[in-house]
Amino acid sequence: MTTFIAFLVAYLIGSISFSIIFTKAIKKVDIRNYGSGNAGATNTMRVLGKGPAILVLLLDAIKGIVAILIAKLLHLPEWAVDVTGLLAMVGHVWPVYHGFKGGKGVATTIGIFLVLAPIPTVITGIITIIIIAVTRYVSLGSLFLILVTPLLSYFFGASVSFVIVGLILFLLSAYKHRENIVRLIHGNENKLGAKKA
Repeated sequence: MTTFIAFLVAYLIGSISFSIIFTKAIKKVDIRNYGSGNAGATNTMRVLGKGPAILVLLLDAIKGIVAILIAKLLHLPEWAVDVTGLLAMVGHVWPVYHGFKGGKGVATTIGIFLVLAPIPTVITGIITIIIIAVTRYVSLGSLFLILVTPLLSYFFGASVSFVIVGLILFLLSAYKHRENIVRLIHGNENKLGAKKA
């Protein structure tokens, strides 16, 4: 029962979409109808600017951190802690409070990785920043981080359950980024800083 409650709480925490909340509060609009249509930090930058975007990024990451910390405080087994993180990301992608239409879960996944595999996440995070700085493709950097972190974590002694959950997180993220991947292949992906109507 404790495990089920932790899973449910993780999903409900993940379902809080700060980009949707902020754009409705500040501009009285739904971010999902503007820019890329994604409820995340990058699109928040397009719609509201850098300040709110940074805040959304941090708060979305904190959702993953809080979900994992709750699971740890409840002394759940390692596999259950990992799954708790997965459910927080699922909540962000399919939020119950917002018609099951949320973001791509990148920031929330970063929060999860930071708690469960801090050193590999910092390493891949630095490389991701370089990738984004050079290419200005946030989607490319995001996919790199989410794929490579669980693989690198294995060499740092991470559990098999974390690696499996990490790869599931990547598959979910790749699904949500499917249009970005097509645009990357064709060379017309949206670049960071570009305006979208």
